[in-house]
Amino acid sequence: MSYRGYTARIEFDERDAIFVGRVLGVKAIIGFHGETVAELRADFEAAIDFSVAMRQTRIKQRRR
Repeated sequence: MSYRGYTARIEFDERDAIFVGRVLGVKAIIGFHGETVAELRADFEAAIDFSVAMRQTRIKQRRR
């Protein structure tokens, strides 16, 4: 699964009956989950958007 240049590894947790994902290639641990593929994708995109926004906020704060 990919979004905005980020790629994730997806697994299915049989015990909890949910999909679990983790973004690859970044220092931070960015995880997400969903009971359906649609929920999984929405949570993945929200996690990426949040991570990018936080990084941009930190960059702006350093410039001050």
